[in-house]
Amino acid sequence: MPRRTLLEVCVDSVEGAIAAQEGGADRIELCAGMLEGGTTPSVGLMKQACRRTHLPVYAMIRPRGGDFFYSEHEFKSMEHDVETARTCGARGVVLGILTADGRIDRVRIGDLVQRARPLVITFHRAFDMSRDPFEALEDLVALGVDRILTSGQAPTALEGLALLAQLVERAAGRIRIMPGGGVRLKNIATILRRSGALEIHVHPSIAAESPMSHRNPKVSMNSSALPAEYSRTKTSVELVRAYVAQLEKFFES
Repeated sequence: MPRRTLLEVCVDSVEGAIAAQEGGADRIELCAGMLEGGTTPSVGLMKQACRRTHLPVYAMIRPRGGDFFYSEHEFKSMEHDVETARTCGARGVVLGILTADGRIDRVRIGDLVQRARPLVITFHRAFDMSRDPFEALEDLVALGVDRILTSGQAPTALEGLALLAQLVERAAGRIRIMPGGGVRLKNIATILRRSGALEIHVHPSIAAESPMSHRNPKVSMNSSALPAEYSRTKTSVELVRAYVAQLEKFFES
């Protein structure tokens, strides 16, 4: 019997995309700037991730970290990035824009949806910053968006379960609700059971030490708020497999 719950894995490298595929993921969200919550990956990264894996790759379209109210110049960049993602072989894009008062920017999202088609459209966790989740839900349905990635307007999906369940009910199959944010092996079954969601988003990463033997302790290229250059994270094949196993166990139960 096939596993019904779809597993999306967030990665920031070609190696991560390959690890997600080897671990049994169903889809890849490809980002740069993970420490900022995800920004637009480079053209080279998009092309290589699409070439080296057979999984659907959904590219993040986000010109910077911070809020989701963008200048005209930033929006123009997003328009170009959507078109670039399509030409690089991405099968979907992940995006989100809000107005200054916290509503869905219907005009700009509508523009990007039209530019992106036939790609699949996911509205990312900008949704969690919107002023009224049910109004935002209806706006995104009307705009033809395919999916909402959300933690239920809470710090984690586990904490946002009550709203997630309401969103799944309100969506009624018109748009997919995909829980994400703080999803762990120990809580994934609870999130799926109580939300009723059919897809889930995870970031199965582990700490990785740089292989460089020569290191200059006097100079750093990073902000003091960020980890040192010689410590980073990478997608774990073993963790992806563990999530897949949990989903199969959940389905069987």
